[in-house]
Amino acid sequence: MSGNGHPLRQLIISRIREFYREPGVLFWVYGFPILLAVGLGIAFREQPTERVVMDVERGARSDVVVTALEADERFIVTTCEPQECRRRLRTGKTAIVVVAPDGAAFSVEYLFDPSRPESVLARRTVDDALQNANGRQDAVPVTDVAFSEPGARYIDFLIPGLIGMNLMGGGLWGVGFVVVDMRIRKLLKRFIATPMKKSDFMVAVVFARMLFLIPEILIVLVFARFAFGVVTHGSVVALAAVITLGAVAFSGIGLLVASRAQKLETVSGLMNLVMLPMWLLSGIFFSYERFPEAVVPWIRALPLTALNDALRAVMQDGSGLGAVGGELAGLAAYGMVTFVLALRWFRWT
Repeated sequence: MSGNGHPLRQLIISRIREFYREPGVLFWVYGFPILLAVGLGIAFREQPTERVVMDVERGARSDVVVTALEADERFIVTTCEPQECRRRLRTGKTAIVVVAPDGAAFSVEYLFDPSRPESVLARRTVDDALQNANGRQDAVPVTDVAFSEPGARYIDFLIPGLIGMNLMGGGLWGVGFVVVDMRIRKLLKRFIATPMKKSDFMVAVVFARMLFLIPEILIVLVFARFAFGVVTHGSVVALAAVITLGAVAFSGIGLLVASRAQKLETVSGLMNLVMLPMWLLSGIFFSYERFPEAVVPWIRALPLTALNDALRAVMQDGSGLGAVGGELAGLAAYGMVTFVLALRWFRWT
């Protein structure tokens, strides 16, 4: 044994070699999270204020309206005949039609569809602009300040969620799927015939997953920093602790899911059954606070929710380990309990 090293060391080395010999695995572990971050980052990037498309009905006083609104960069103004204006409104090509009727006093009429949110918003925006252009003064002075600092953008909310999702997927697919595949290929039966402890095999699978985790997370964090300016406000130690416990928790869940499955179809279904509720509920792409208040405590009990909350607390708020102690304790409990249950129920043949 001295020539080849401890069985645990050999198991870890064999798992690493098996991983890097699969180009498809390399893509899904390292490439896919980057592509997902790029796509969602572009889709929800900071954009200029959306301009209001509006029509002004041609008439004796239409020039007054056009002059006032064209001076405001928020509006795209088109002047047209009454029938054309109404046709454009009916077909959704404009959000609102402004009519300035002939008369002794200047007044305006708004034609808009109250069932269309953009039309309702356009009506309010256009009216404010026209009222201000004609001398209206607000009773209370106000100042508009655009707030788009790093940490407050959607991409800053999204990146921790993507890291959590990747840790969950890597733990379940990178551990559970691999174990069942080894069972199908009769490798587990060969392993059990060697001088190794059963716990050594499971520790090796989890430890190898932790090694793959380092470049996996670094790639996402570095890419997010240079591509989108995402800054981690908390300490590296706190972030590393959260990520490590998250990986351990989902690796344990992956082992438990795969402990009895004998077919790839079975373990795939079980993993999807475990992951799907967390994809939808645990706040990867939007806050789970949007769900009814009665179900929020159940959502918080999910491991991915605890992981995402801890990641955002460290990365966005700069929280330390003490502030996320509850989430870390929950993740550690998930990891230990599932590992012990998997070791007890694991099927080697």
